[in-house]
Formats: sequence, structure tokens, C-alpha cells
Amino acid sequence: MERSPRAMMPLVTQVYTFIVGMDVSHGSPGQSDIPSVAAVVGSREWPLISKYRACVRTQSRNTEMIDNLFKPVTDENGKLVDEGIFWELLFDFYTSSGNRRPEHIIIFRDGVSESQFNQVLNIELDQMMKACKFVEENWEPKFTVIIAQKNHHTKFFQAESPGNVPPDNVPPGTIVDSKICHPRNNDFYLCAHNGMIGTTRPTYYHVLYNEIGFSTDDLQELVHSLSYVYQRSTTAISVVAPIMYAHLAAAQMATAMKFEDNSETSSSHGGITTSEAVPVSPMPKLKVDVASSMFFC
Repeated sequence: MERSPRAMMPLVTQVYTFIVGMDVSHGSPGQSDIPSVAAVVGSREWPLISKYRACVRTQSRNTEMIDNLFKPVTDENGKLVDEGIFWELLFDFYTSSGNRRPEHIIIFRDGVSESQFNQVLNIELDQMMKACKFVEENWEPKFTVIIAQKNHHTKFFQAESPGNVPPDNVPPGTIVDSKICHPRNNDFYLCAHNGMIGTTRPTYYHVLYNEIGFSTDDLQELVHSLSYVYQRSTTAISVVAPIMYAHLAAAQMATAMKFEDNSETSSSHGGITTSEAVPVSPMPKLKVDVASSMFFC
């Protein structure tokens, strides 16, 4: 049972806020023709922050930027409609939240390096803004974009532990936002979980875009709180739940599709191997009852 979030998280419960988690799953090394699977989850039933719907699509292999967030097409009646990922999740938020559009949209993105930060803003954020404009020209929700990085070599431990024991892990909820962080950018390390073995590896969060205007303390409190709503665990996890849900959705759908590697079917002529580009197989649409449930948990 979820306690009323209004008293705990006024930042997202006093204003209609849509929380998004994004991740892309790639094929194993050597599987040259396995498409990448992009998964995006969006919160529903505002003001709850623990219920999410997932939308999963395939895209060209080893493509990290999600290219189906905004997808205008002409339907059978000649009308221009949006069949993108973001519109599907926005519509679900709208119908599950009293037919209200979000005023704030908070995006958590996983799996990108610092060299790809500008691409996240110029490609993915741009698509989401276009999707909102497509719904209504005058609708301009405010966005905040946060990148989560787990693949780094920074670890934290307490220099002095009680009882003359070896250095211990830092307490859960420890945040480091100075000294070792970027001198100008808005970034911080968060150890939300309780490290059981070895020294804790924190998640490194980068705030790329903060149109909403959250203060540093408010954002850190929000990120910490979202580490506690993962439904597979009764304690905090190392990364915010929306990102973990997106990772699970991408991995499960990729497994269900059972993609076949077609790299062995390439033709060989005179010792020269050639291969043709294999079209990306579209992901089948989920049934309504499945799509509206948290099937990835």
C-alpha cells in the first residue's frame, strides 16, 4: 500500500507531473543483425510515483538515441496522427490522471556517455517537445532532463569506522555534490542503496536541462525518493525506479521476440564476405490489459 505522496513530495504532487524513464538494450557482441530495443516508461495515476506504463519499440542495431519518440504518420483517413512512443505514454497519463495534461515532465535517461549528452537534448528532447506541440500548439510543459550513469570507477567508503574495523560503506542516502563533481555543471553522486559487499558504487546523475527550475536540494530529494519505489524491493535500489523499469521492459521484450542473428547468412564471393542491411522487425503491439499493467516487474 502506498502512503499519500502529497505530504512527502510536494514538488511532483502539487503540480501535474509526468515522470519518464528511458533505456536502450543492444544485442550481444557478435550479433550484428540483432536490432536495438528502446523502452520508455511513463508514470500514471498522478499523484502516484510508483505506477508506470511501458512502451517498447525496435530500432536500428547499436543505435543509442531513441528515434521513435515522435512519429507523425498519415492514417487511412488521410489524417496526420502521432504514433510515437511519447504520445502513447502521454495519453495514458492523461486518461489515468483525471483527463489532465502534465505541466511538468521529468525525464531520466540511462545508458549514454558524456559525449552523447548533446544528442539527448538535440534528438530525444526535441522529439518530445514536438510531440507535445503536436497535441496542441499552445501546450508548453516544462522539462527537466537527468542522465544516470552507473558505469564508472568512483566508489565511496568511510575513512574511519567505529570499533577499529576496516573502512565501511557510506550510509544509504549519501550524496556527494562537491569536490569531485564538475565545477560548473549540475551533477551529483547518490548512494541510495545499502551496499552489502565491498565498497558502494554510487550512481552519477547529470542534470542536463532544468526548465522546471528545481533547486539542487529538491532534485536530490526527488531522485532519492524515486530510488525507494521499485516494486521488486522493499528497500532502496542503486538507481531511480523509472530507469530500472525501462531496463527491465527492454530486456524482457527483447527476450520475448527471440531475435535471430542473420549475420551468418551473408554471402561470400571469392573470399570476400558481403552482407546486406536487414530491415528492423517491428515490435508487436501489446494487448491493452498487458500494456496497462507493469508486466516488466
